[in-house]
Amino acid sequence: MPSKKLYRIIFTNQGKVYEIYARNVNSSNIFGFIEIEKIIFGERTSLVVDPSEEKIKTEFSGVTKTNIPMHSVLRIDEVDKQGISKISKADGDNVTHLPGTVYLPKDKPKE
Repeated sequence: MPSKKLYRIIFTNQGKVYEIYARNVNSSNIFGFIEIEKIIFGERTSLVVDPSEEKIKTEFSGVTKTNIPMHSVLRIDEVDKQGISKISKADGDNVTHLPGTVYLPKDKPKE
């Protein structure tokens, strides 16, 4: 039986790098956004709790679908195994931000 697809999505938000896992990733009906559904988190199998995973789990609790701006997405990978979802600080050496606007306004007509 084929296994369900699993995606690792890494994106930036407010100066931090988010790494989450989800079952569905699509282009959104909202122009310039990626739609992420069925976000999954690791099961607690031990007494040790990872604070970064708990923080991201709390942030996305109750969220069934989220839309992330395309320019914030660093990478989307289809993976075999789920890792730990986390939020980490964005170091200037590891993250390069793309320009904020993709489309430039047309020149104003000359008067």
